[in-house]
Amino acid sequence: MFDGFWDNVFRYQRYFITTLLGALISLFAPLAPLLKRPVTLVALLGLLVGGLVFISLTLRAMLGLSTI
Repeated sequence: MFDGFWDNVFRYQRYFITTLLGALISLFAPLAPLLKRPVTLVALLGLLVGGLVFISLTLRAMLGLSTI
């Protein structure tokens, strides 16, 4: 009844990882040409850092971890 159970468990992990990597590659592939110019590279990095700071501050405020 449980023949190959662990093979199936590991197969689903590999499927999840490959699906996630495929989604990330297809998401960031259109941005690759933009990274060749320094101006757009700085702008994209600024947006990324700004977004991470915004999410961090929002979560800190929601969870009551800071005095903001």
